[in-house]
Amino acid sequence: MNNVDISHLSILIVDKNPLLRTVFRQVLRELGARTVEAVSSVEAGFDAVRNRNPDIILADWGPDCDGLGLLCRIRMDPQSPNPYVPVIVCSANTEAEAVLSARDMGMSEYLAKPVSAKSLYQRIARVVMEQRSFVKTGEFFGPDRRRHEDEADENSRRETETALIASGAVAAPA
Repeated sequence: MNNVDISHLSILIVDKNPLLRTVFRQVLRELGARTVEAVSSVEAGFDAVRNRNPDIILADWGPDCDGLGLLCRIRMDPQSPNPYVPVIVCSANTEAEAVLSARDMGMSEYLAKPVSAKSLYQRIARVVMEQRSFVKTGEFFGPDRRRHEDEADENSRRETETALIASGAVAAPA
């Protein structure tokens, strides 16, 4: 993956564990991020989203931190200033069911714990370099789940992205 300059990005970390918040903050600063804020709760995370409007959010999802609840609020709450903001869900739960649940809630990327600096950088670089259109249906609002254009073949029953954008079902990336 090409080098991505993250010095201009504002990154919000939402994790209950103070040690992990510190590690994430230090790693992000080593990777070049200048604006990194870390909070310990979903409530403080949503307040930070509303008040500071970060470019990327790292949200813990575990027994003591409901990162998916935060993700849902970011995507669906009328008070959310940017429902299109990339949200990277961080979790030690790597079972397929958990990853699919996060995907179905509208996450941008999934980052398995324990986290390495390389994996963190790769997820951030992916959301910066590979911005996806957003899809809105009755129950779902989030990045298009298809990662490659060839996933929608000629025989697909799905409408083209242009038609979806025109109908309001898909929003262009912010």
